[in-house]
Amino acid sequence: MYSRKEIWQVTYPILLGLLAQNVINVTDTAFLGHVGEVALGASAMGGLLYICIYTVAFGFSIGSQILIARRNGEQNYRNVGPIMWQGSVFSLMMAAALLVLMYVSARPLIRVLISSDAIFEATYEFFTWRIWGFLFAFLNVMFRALYIGITQTKVLTWSAVVMAVVNVFLDYVLVFGECGFPEMGVRGAALASVIAEASSLLFYLLYTYYKVDRKKYGLNHFGRLDMELVFRILRISAFTMVQYFLAMAIWFVFFMALERLGQRELAIANIVRSVYVVMLIPVQSLSTTANSLVSNLIGSGGTSHVLQLLHRIARMSFLIMVICVCLCVVFRRLVLSVYTGDATLVTEAMPSLYVVCGAMLLASLAFVYFNGISGTGNTQAALVLEVVVQVFYALYVIGVGMVLRAPVEICFTTELVYYVLMLVLSLVYLKKAKWQNKKI
Repeated sequence: MYSRKEIWQVTYPILLGLLAQNVINVTDTAFLGHVGEVALGASAMGGLLYICIYTVAFGFSIGSQILIARRNGEQNYRNVGPIMWQGSVFSLMMAAALLVLMYVSARPLIRVLISSDAIFEATYEFFTWRIWGFLFAFLNVMFRALYIGITQTKVLTWSAVVMAVVNVFLDYVLVFGECGFPEMGVRGAALASVIAEASSLLFYLLYTYYKVDRKKYGLNHFGRLDMELVFRILRISAFTMVQYFLAMAIWFVFFMALERLGQRELAIANIVRSVYVVMLIPVQSLSTTANSLVSNLIGSGGTSHVLQLLHRIARMSFLIMVICVCLCVVFRRLVLSVYTGDATLVTEAMPSLYVVCGAMLLASLAFVYFNGISGTGNTQAALVLEVVVQVFYALYVIGVGMVLRAPVEICFTTELVYYVLMLVLSLVYLKKAKWQNKKI
């Protein structure tokens, strides 16, 4: 059983890493917010479309992370490396295939999704530059899975700091054409993100080569492509890949509904979503810790303590989120003004911000218990639960956003529905279902 101190030792590097990593999303939004509403809308739609595809790789890495953590808990360290390398080869193959597919199909796909001609052209321009990041991001998530799985998470912070520094500098010089660089607008923001992801991958490679005991973890031998091991990873990962893709795809449906309300509404939603993503960082950090520690705990024979561990992490998550919500509400105007200099837009975004703050209190609990399910290795059950929740979410979005065409803040109440259902169903599953004897 892990103490609060041990939980925090695993969590805080993940938190710092996610904080630095999300600087990419925040800086793209912040810089383009000062270019104009069309550029802001393009980064929202293009960025979401990119993340929808990226989550396929992220879902694969979560399955790999669960297996790595289980082998680490069993002290079967030599089997960690083959999972990491074989997973990386498969991820790179996915990246190349999806890059070609998205480049060819980008224009007709985006045209179907976006009604505004101005936002369509800007989104297409942003997305066709941004997708080159697949080649680096798909490998980055495998290194993330490795270090979280073996609970050596401090490297995540340094990698993300490298990525954040590179991205902030390049956003500044490429979006606005500073320091002798060409003024590229939305293309500049996309290119800055791609180069930042490449710099993060370079850091991971150098760190792993020089700082990690590669022999202990079986990382010193690459070997040939082992499809049997890849399929073993996929038996766990296939469900998380679909799960994470659906989770982001439903966000895209949400933004499609708002895009049809108008450019102003889309700009408000993108600003509030950027705040939302930052507030999710401590929740995601603790839920990622929950996923890894549950798998490690089961691997070391501590299955009976899983619920106790999840309750402990959930309490920590809720307390941190109460503090974050209070700070966000007190300094709401300052927080929103980071993303736009338009005082009217800041005022109009405030009601949506309040709704999101309420949703985050629920998310702080729901994410922990939901990721605990995946940590047990029952990724199929987690996918089924996600699908059930998203059916209700999609119906709510369509009804409120597309049929009733309600204001943005009412549309954001979908998040309350989502997290209430996720929390209730996760708790019911963990208390009633037979998950204790799952072998992976």
